[in-house]
Amino acid sequence: SISDVETVREGHQSEVLQSVAEEFPPERCFTIVFYGRRGNLDLVAGSAEEAQCWVQGLRQLIEPRSFPLTFALVSCTWIRDWFQKADKNKDGRMNFKEVQRLLKMMNVDMNEDHALRLFQDADKSESGTLEGEEFVLFYKALTQREEVLSLFQEYSEDGKKLTLLELADFLREEQLENEGTEELAMELIDKYEPSETARARHVLSADGFLMYLCSLEGSIFNPQHRGLWQDMSQPLCHYFISSSHNTYLIEDQIRGHSSIEGYIRALKRGCRCLEVDCWDGPNGEPMVYHGHTFTSKIPFREVVSTLGKYAFKVRHPAQLLGVLGGPRWVRVHGSGGAVVLRLTQRLMQQDWSHCREEGGGLGMLPPTSTALAALTCPGSRAPGLGECWWMVLPSGETQHGSALQKDKETLAQALSDCVIYCKNVPFRGFQEARSHSRPSEISSLSEAKARKLIRDEGNEFVRHNAWQLTRIYPSGMRTDSSNYSPQEMWNVGCQIVALNFQTAGMEMDLCDGLFSQNGCCGYVLKPPFMRDEETLFNPSDPSSREGPGPITLTIQVISGQQLPKVANSKEGAIIDPLVRVEIYGVPADQAHQETKYIENNGFNPRWDETLQFQLHVPELALIRFVVEDYDKTSRNDFVGQFTLAFANIKPGYRHIHLLSKDGTSIPPSSLFVHIRITE
Repeated sequence: SISDVETVREGHQSEVLQSVAEEFPPERCFTIVFYGRRGNLDLVAGSAEEAQCWVQGLRQLIEPRSFPLTFALVSCTWIRDWFQKADKNKDGRMNFKEVQRLLKMMNVDMNEDHALRLFQDADKSESGTLEGEEFVLFYKALTQREEVLSLFQEYSEDGKKLTLLELADFLREEQLENEGTEELAMELIDKYEPSETARARHVLSADGFLMYLCSLEGSIFNPQHRGLWQDMSQPLCHYFISSSHNTYLIEDQIRGHSSIEGYIRALKRGCRCLEVDCWDGPNGEPMVYHGHTFTSKIPFREVVSTLGKYAFKVRHPAQLLGVLGGPRWVRVHGSGGAVVLRLTQRLMQQDWSHCREEGGGLGMLPPTSTALAALTCPGSRAPGLGECWWMVLPSGETQHGSALQKDKETLAQALSDCVIYCKNVPFRGFQEARSHSRPSEISSLSEAKARKLIRDEGNEFVRHNAWQLTRIYPSGMRTDSSNYSPQEMWNVGCQIVALNFQTAGMEMDLCDGLFSQNGCCGYVLKPPFMRDEETLFNPSDPSSREGPGPITLTIQVISGQQLPKVANSKEGAIIDPLVRVEIYGVPADQAHQETKYIENNGFNPRWDETLQFQLHVPELALIRFVVEDYDKTSRNDFVGQFTLAFANIKPGYRHIHLLSKDGTSIPPSSLFVHIRITE
């Protein structure tokens, strides 16, 4: 399906096509990239003209359109896809038996008499089959949203339309839009009302009302927070920074595959801190892989070339500030003698310089930049930088060997010139850090070490992170590339919480949820009480937070729409969905509640259940909505999820557009909820 295609890349932009670059010219090559973890499709056309035909044609089909058109297009595509699946004899018509099979495929367990009544109502030609517009009528009857219609009629005097003033009343009373509601109502009518006549009369039909509720403006995610909305001029240590661990790996840590795809995927997810583990390779060429393991290797030049192409695909105003536009850190290891070391360094410097040219500077702004000076001091240069020649963000995982110590003096000046942000230092306690360290320094801690500090010295940890950078990395025991929860590290203000981006699950859902705001730039400003060097805040004691008291979050889970089937389920199986709401934050706020399950209905389940939570530190809270298929004999199966920071929630009647396990959208699957926030 075209909906599975994420993007199309031209030329030799995959490892496979790079390996046959001499055989096939770049103008005939292109790569189709799919959402999720599905492999890429590398293709070679017969001519450059044929390649362009494919590339441009595919891009026309997948390029982003306005949200209302996307919603309509998704519905249209979804209807067509289901029709084609159910039309077994491919005659372009559907008899009642085929319709019954279709309902099973669509997660609907419907009474046969009711299904026959809908079928006959849609069969305007009385031919005993549905075709074209008749099937669309059947689909519309099937997807009738009674809960939305009753809400619409509650504010509509005649039950058929919302006038401008009636829509403004709804926006003010239910959606808590307090400013310019009449102007907003006019905008929504112009944007979502499908009838030209109704638009001219400034009224909204029931179809237009549903279109609005399913749009970005009707989403639970505050649309004003999708763009860059935070202050981006503060010191680097005042931000949470999207960070990955061993970015080059796309599988496990011992025998896994290393690939430039790891970098591309991480960058597209908004990652701002990447790892490039560089080791001596054949003929002095530096190679990137997980040292002392059996992981595959990729040339350093391919990695930096990829960074140059993808690091600044989306430019934000933050990138003009010299630090928040995406400084990247690199660590380097060496195993050979001085000659090999110098050769490796020279090649690295050449590759890096080329990368800087391709990537518009790769975030390397002059050390004299006012913004950079406010963030970190540039630090010393060679030869004084010898002890950290691996460049800025070494792992702290004690992988560098005594080859390094012996050849300190061999650090090439040109390579040293690439290091302008900060310097790694071992962590020897908060007292020593406060008395000797500088803001231009960073310490790396294992997850276990960080947990001990959180437990024993929570407030000191928060204070430390108000003025100095801390990086957390996964335990070496996580050879399967599993992840720890980043929330406990964010609770004490750790900025660079490195995760294995290749592993789907709750941990990456939290990461995506936090960094989906602020233009997806990879930087999120910490709350004020975590930026104060004299703060009293300790996550284990919520009362230490300065500010108003706890708030109550009330969530009415109303209904679900067109939920996907569980992967690898039996043919004809229909899910029994339930919704679980999970709160992640300081220990006192950690909680979860769930609805009852609805038997045999993944198409339009109705729960109408209310869940309530108290949040003591809402500034740090993340809310995760999870849909599961209930199983009384074994573990429930995952269906979909959506995670966002509490600060980004819009109250009122909202749709939650669900994501798959690996964080990609699964339209038109959604939840319909009502959100209320009270102090």
